[in-house]
Amino acid sequence: MGGLEAAVAPFSELERTWRIDAEYFKKEFLATKEELEPLEKRHVAALTHVSDGNHFTISEDFVDEGIPYYRGQDVVGHFFVESAAPNFITEEAYNRKYMKRSHLKKGDVLLSIVGTIGELSLVDTDAPATCSCKLAILRPQSVEPEVLATFLQSKYGRNQVKRLTRGAIQGSLLLEDMDQLWVPKWATMLPKKIAATVQESRNHSVLVRKNTEKAEALLFEALGLANWAPPEPLTYSASSVDAFASGRLDAQFFAPRIQQLIDHLSGAGRALGDIATPRREKFDAAKHGDFDYIQIGDLDGNGTTASSRVSAEEAASRASWFVRPGDVITSTVRPIRRLSAQIAADQDGFVCSSGFVVLAPTRVQPELLLTYLRLPVICELMDLFASASMYPAISEADILTLPAPVVDTATEQAVVSAVRESRAARSRSYALLDAAKRAVEIAIEDSEASALAYLDNLEA
Repeated sequence: MGGLEAAVAPFSELERTWRIDAEYFKKEFLATKEELEPLEKRHVAALTHVSDGNHFTISEDFVDEGIPYYRGQDVVGHFFVESAAPNFITEEAYNRKYMKRSHLKKGDVLLSIVGTIGELSLVDTDAPATCSCKLAILRPQSVEPEVLATFLQSKYGRNQVKRLTRGAIQGSLLLEDMDQLWVPKWATMLPKKIAATVQESRNHSVLVRKNTEKAEALLFEALGLANWAPPEPLTYSASSVDAFASGRLDAQFFAPRIQQLIDHLSGAGRALGDIATPRREKFDAAKHGDFDYIQIGDLDGNGTTASSRVSAEEAASRASWFVRPGDVITSTVRPIRRLSAQIAADQDGFVCSSGFVVLAPTRVQPELLLTYLRLPVICELMDLFASASMYPAISEADILTLPAPVVDTATEQAVVSAVRESRAARSRSYALLDAAKRAVEIAIEDSEASALAYLDNLEA
């Protein structure tokens, strides 16, 4: 057939809506079906209670602090949903009668069914939380939550989800199709071993959060802000001289708490531009091959960043700067809280979009600068410095004039140590999740015994 591929399916074996689109019969999907065919298995609808999140308008109930409201993007890259950075809603909104069906429980698996279909997170606490209708809520009844989540993240789970996805422009996975999403039933100790591996990953994930919070608390206290009580008068005024000097007329910028914060942090007379140099290392697309490209959507709330592989020509139209190990990149688009990241050693030569300022620390260690830029009060300052427009953005010049952190050497080393411990725990957590997923695949491709041996070798 001249290099073309074809699949033949008997009419009697078509799924219930008689799908005959080419995507449904892709080679990898048929291979997954064939490998799962001889195994004892059950479908997700039989293993779980299936529902989805809130269908009603909720944006008017968003608040800065409250009850987590998870959306489709919050499960991307967050196996444990508590590590995401969701929106929050009021307790009153959470307790509305129509919201109760989407209240989350520990062990729920949140599967994205619109947009980034197939991404998922595991709910790991009983703390109040809810989610949008772009997430399916799979509440395990006769399967370990960790096993279900791990299988759905494996290539056999993902291929099934991709095959069941419907729609051309914005695809979706229908809840009614969960009875065609099959999960193997293993007879050995493998499920318990997978669950234990995931829980060990979870323990390291907790260490990530604890060490991050420790670093921020150490720096916050060293800056003299631990017991700071900002003034909140009902009314206040500012002189025209100050207004014209700053080029600002908005009331928020002249709020006493903001001015007092700026004065307090500026006491040492040092600005960010004194401790870090902006890296403006441009690249020539004609002299380079493909690039790993970092855009704002690649930044995680934990201070790390992913990337996507693009051609030099595409990078030339989208990217501005090289980034080097130890650089700290921070988003100029505001308000996007805590969107700063440290470039890792293996990201040397990556390029980033023009939506970032790249800072090369000169008088402080990168981990301290990163922690400082992620402090909520500093994020608030950056938000206020953003120019007023449809897409507010802070300029590089304004970033460089922000007050800089001045702390003693012992505090700096303690902050750096906590950040590095957090980074190590994150790597271990990811490695364990990858191992659990690989064990699932080994069990399908080889045997349960081989999968158990693989996991046992991790402990050796």
